[in-house]
Amino acid sequence: MRAMILAAGRGERMRPLTDTQPKPLLKAGGKPLIEWHIHRLARAGITQLVINHAWLGRQIENTLGDGRRYGVKIAYSPEEAALETAGGIARALPLLGSEPFLVMNGDVWCDWDPARANDVAATLHAGTLHAWLLLTDNPPHHPGGDFSLEANGLLAEPRTGDTLTFTGIGIYRPQFFEGVDARQPARLAPLLHQAIRQGRIGGEHYNGRWVDVGTPQRLAELDTLLSS
Repeated sequence: MRAMILAAGRGERMRPLTDTQPKPLLKAGGKPLIEWHIHRLARAGITQLVINHAWLGRQIENTLGDGRRYGVKIAYSPEEAALETAGGIARALPLLGSEPFLVMNGDVWCDWDPARANDVAATLHAGTLHAWLLLTDNPPHHPGGDFSLEANGLLAEPRTGDTLTFTGIGIYRPQFFEGVDARQPARLAPLLHQAIRQGRIGGEHYNGRWVDVGTPQRLAELDTLLSS
C-alpha cells in the first residue's frame, strides 16, 4: 500500500513561523510534524510514500531526502502553486498506483495506527465505496463538525447535534479523482459531498488523540504534550 502526505499548504494561520519554514517542518516533541507521520507509517509497514509540496518545498526535500534513513522510499510531487487537496492528489496519481491509497494531512498529529489502512483498502477494492474517512469528536475550534456517520458506516451530510470532524486522514480509490484537472487548484470537499449523496463514502469514529496544528498556540500545546 502507498501513502501520500499533503505538505503543500502555505500555513497562513501559523505566520510568522511559516514565513521561512514550511508548516510540516515545524517541530513538536523534538521533531518535525511530518516526521511523526513517516515514523508511524514505517512502523505500520507502509513504506512507499508520496509527498507534495509548494511553499518552500525544497526545504522538505532537503530535510527528508529519499526517505532511506526512515526506512521508507519517498517520491515528491512538486507544485509551482498549491493545487488544494484534490488538485494535489490528482497531480500525484501517477506516483500512487492503481490500488486504494492512504492520504494524511501533513499538519495534523494523530496516534491512529496506519496499519489499519490495509484492511480498509481491501474493503474499498472489493466493494462499491470510493473513499473512507477517519472522523473524530469536534474540537473546540470546530464545534460544528464536518459530517455525520450512519450506523452502517456510511457518511452523511451533517445533522445538527450529530456531527464529527474529518481528521484529514482518509483512504481513496484512484477513480475518486477521475475528472479532476491536475493542472488547476481543486478542493476536496465538493467531491466528498457529491460522493456522500451517492452513498459511496464510508468512515469510522476515532476516539484517540488528534490535533489539528492550525495555530502557534496549538503547536505549543502539542509540543508540551509530546515532550512530556
